[in-house]
Amino acid sequence: MTYCVGVLLDAGLVCASDSRTNAGVDNVSSFKKMKVFERQGDRVLVVLSSGNLSVTQNVLNHIELASRRTDGGPTIWTLRSMVEVAELLGETLREVRRRDLPYLQQNNIDSSASFILGGQIYGEPMRLFLVYSEGNFIESTLETPFFQTGETKYGKPIIDRVITPSSTLIEAEKCILVSFDSTMRSNISVGLPIDLLVCESNALRVRLQKRIQETDAYYKLIHSEWGEGLKRLFAQLPDPQWESTNAPQPQYQSQIFK
Repeated sequence: MTYCVGVLLDAGLVCASDSRTNAGVDNVSSFKKMKVFERQGDRVLVVLSSGNLSVTQNVLNHIELASRRTDGGPTIWTLRSMVEVAELLGETLREVRRRDLPYLQQNNIDSSASFILGGQIYGEPMRLFLVYSEGNFIESTLETPFFQTGETKYGKPIIDRVITPSSTLIEAEKCILVSFDSTMRSNISVGLPIDLLVCESNALRVRLQKRIQETDAYYKLIHSEWGEGLKRLFAQLPDPQWESTNAPQPQYQSQIFK
């Protein structure tokens, strides 16, 4: 399993993905799930993948191979809209699943996969999409400025409470790391290292790309301070003062109906 997050703010884009994959408790590996396509001044595209690893890797390999074509056809480098890039990603996902599905089904292997696509192409605003396993997609809105894939349930409440479109990039970075820490605390299928990326709106380049390991000083601080802070806050919450009642309990009598 995995956990990926993309957050779109007025200030820019923050994306993060874990790197754990497992095929059973005794077969755990690390694979990078963030792919970046960058041509400074023209476009910066970030793809986060979750689901069947062979499917997602094949999709991205096909897109990368197609980007080298010289016949003038559309590629990830020539498309002029983020919607067109989302369509290309969805169509390639359909093709790979259509090709591999019969063989995966024979061995009861789940072929589902999904992507978070974020970034900006010159002439457009920064945008964020969620591409479903079926190849269709939705775009983020002011009401929902972030997308998650994989093990979403543990980190979502934190992002829901903190992130708004006016949040700063630093606030989003901090919030995302807290959401990852909470997810990893409750689910062993998500694990370090975490790949983190930050892009500023209209910069058309990556501002920060960082791999966070277990030894990272800031992540260790987040981990300890968040846990201790929750305990302190819990201790400060007032105790419940339920109104007691001494009213007699109703008496029930069995009846025999004839």
